[in-house]
Amino acid sequence: MNIPFVDLKAQYSRIKDEIDAKISEVVSNADFIMGQNVEKFEKEFAQFCNAKFCSGVSSGTSALHLALKAAGIKQGDEVITVANTFIATTEAISQVGATIKFVDCDPVTYTIDVKQIEKAITSKTKAILPVHLYGQCADVKAIREIANKHNLLIIEDAAQAHGAEHHGKRVPVGDIACFSFYPGKNLGAYGDAGAVVTNNEKIAELVNAYRNHGRLPGEKYEHSLEGYNERIDALQAAILSIKLKYLCSWNNMRRKNAVLYNELLADVKEIVTPIESSFNKHIYHLYVIRILDKNREKIMEALKKQGIATQIHYPIPLHEQKAYKHLNIIKGAFPISEQYAKQIISLPMFPEMTEEQIHYVCEKLKEALKE
Repeated sequence: MNIPFVDLKAQYSRIKDEIDAKISEVVSNADFIMGQNVEKFEKEFAQFCNAKFCSGVSSGTSALHLALKAAGIKQGDEVITVANTFIATTEAISQVGATIKFVDCDPVTYTIDVKQIEKAITSKTKAILPVHLYGQCADVKAIREIANKHNLLIIEDAAQAHGAEHHGKRVPVGDIACFSFYPGKNLGAYGDAGAVVTNNEKIAELVNAYRNHGRLPGEKYEHSLEGYNERIDALQAAILSIKLKYLCSWNNMRRKNAVLYNELLADVKEIVTPIESSFNKHIYHLYVIRILDKNREKIMEALKKQGIATQIHYPIPLHEQKAYKHLNIIKGAFPISEQYAKQIISLPMFPEMTEEQIHYVCEKLKEALKE
């Protein structure tokens, strides 16, 4: 049996007629830059998120960059985030000239450790940037108490959290949420795309201007700001509008798959399965386990030989990346992130996975652990 890590072809086959018709319509109308399809998707996704404003941008990285820029984060400021995330999170901080302040991850949820945030705050701190990792929200309610105390913004990296809930509320639950629609996400485009979602009208206006060469509404060759070319592609927006209709169903299928994984792996003492916080609705962008006291690479190779694709999200904590050598952070500074980076494996997870496929993955994983 061959089981891909993500099966985008299976998803496309189920909505092929709708997608193909929409692509043909966009091309026939030559409606490629901004326009009605972008406006439609932005309205729909804002409603989905129970927010007032959505600004479509060119990628999840662009969303983070423009959100920080619109929030006034600049050189000399500090932004607190977690060490166990993808580099896009911190690239955006550097892009606006701010300084990255890392904290470790929570040992249970793998999201930012709220208990460590306050001691990282200085007079230069302007924002907290929690990452909703693997599809589970960070503890934003607790982060809000800290943010309010110190007059800080909360800018959420929601690249893996489309439809995730925190205390019964969909993201965003902070001030601004930044989404990626990279093809493999729960809501994925057929190329790069992203969005900034907020209830703050001023932030939304600035993001809209920055993404489009600094043009404010009604301006064409007049530029009130110096901006960027980071608009969402109209074709991707049209595709996302179609896929958004299925997102809740797909998320529920992922959750069902995770329940089965948990049941089948519950008795395996060498494995730690994901834990969903009582106040969260995890939408399992990734199903990540930890392997204890075993050779992870050997296990991944054994699974590969059985046709099972696996990945590691992420093998090197950001503070250990060569790109951040200049921060002079010593090894051992964030022990949980460092330890878990050596243990985690992402197993196949996509809505169309069958029970037979999940049984097969778990069976072969157990066999590999016995070798």
